[in-house]
Amino acid sequence: KRPGMYIGSTGPRGLHHLVYEIVDNSVDEALAGFCTQVDVVIHPDNAISVTDNGRGIPVDKHPKLKKPTVEVVLTVLHAGGKFGGEGYKVSGGLHGVGASVVNALSTKLEVEVKRDGTTWTQSYDHGKPTSPLTAAGKVKGTGTKITFWADPDIFETTKYDFDTLATRFRETAFLNKNLKITLTDERELEPRVEEFRYAGGIVDFVKYINENKETVHARPIYFEAEGVEGSVEISMQWNLSYSDSVLAFANNINTHEGGTHLEGFKNALTRTINDYARRQGILKEKDENLTGEDIREGLAAVISVKLHDPQFEGQTKTKLGNTEMRGFVQQVVTQGLAEFLEEHPKPARAIVTKSAQAAKARAAARKARELTRR
Repeated sequence: KRPGMYIGSTGPRGLHHLVYEIVDNSVDEALAGFCTQVDVVIHPDNAISVTDNGRGIPVDKHPKLKKPTVEVVLTVLHAGGKFGGEGYKVSGGLHGVGASVVNALSTKLEVEVKRDGTTWTQSYDHGKPTSPLTAAGKVKGTGTKITFWADPDIFETTKYDFDTLATRFRETAFLNKNLKITLTDERELEPRVEEFRYAGGIVDFVKYINENKETVHARPIYFEAEGVEGSVEISMQWNLSYSDSVLAFANNINTHEGGTHLEGFKNALTRTINDYARRQGILKEKDENLTGEDIREGLAAVISVKLHDPQFEGQTKTKLGNTEMRGFVQQVVTQGLAEFLEEHPKPARAIVTKSAQAAKARAAARKARELTRR
């Protein structure tokens, strides 16, 4: 089996993906409400360790495979976070391949589980156990620590880039309010440490995107909703620039190629702003509707959906395909945004006026082009 097919590439992207797979397992524990902190360390020899304070991967015998569940999780493809009654309602992770693939692509991996008052350890070589799961003493607290050494015969490089990891973990921390993620680089004499934790979640994310920009209204808009489809959180704030920065996520995965959640958001945004502009007389009868592009000019927004059974499509598997999400997000945005506009007339007017100016500029540019063509 080619390792690339599991991890996407054997270049730097694939290498960093190994770390994300392990961290995503810890984030799943956080999503389920059991983990508040994840510590990632890059060791001097480019080993990576990921420690969380979740429940610890179960150590009891797997009912079918008669091995400890932790060993099954680390050696059987697609065994992932679905153990017994401790499955996850929502889980991220690229294809649910997770830990077993990381193990198979590592010359060595060590796991340490704290659970039921005992520390358990086991080590592996290229995905095969080199020792049985062993009780290593009494302990307080729970959690999992995984340390792995990526295989230099498989990856073009085994040198991790601190900033690449930091960017990803910052994003993950924004999307999971109050989850603390630390990243430590021990390859320097003076270890470099970054800590990410955001009490405001995606509202802080939007503020971060707009950090050095002049904003149209002071506070980011925020609303959330839960339904049978799953849950959605949205935060948005316009700035005075001419480009938009609209980021959409599904189960913490950055859906670069968009998808149904983003379509629902855009449809609702365009319709709701137009309705408001007409009601307020900012758009006159003779004026044509504002386009989505006019309205999104200068918009910073984060859409984060969590759902039970995400279908990822597209070239890089980063397009959300679940059709039920389109209507769900559309309804939530229509209601949430309409309420915001009604309750905050001043920012509402500023937002809509900015969109109307964008439309005028677009019309003027089109006229100018037509004149030069004549």
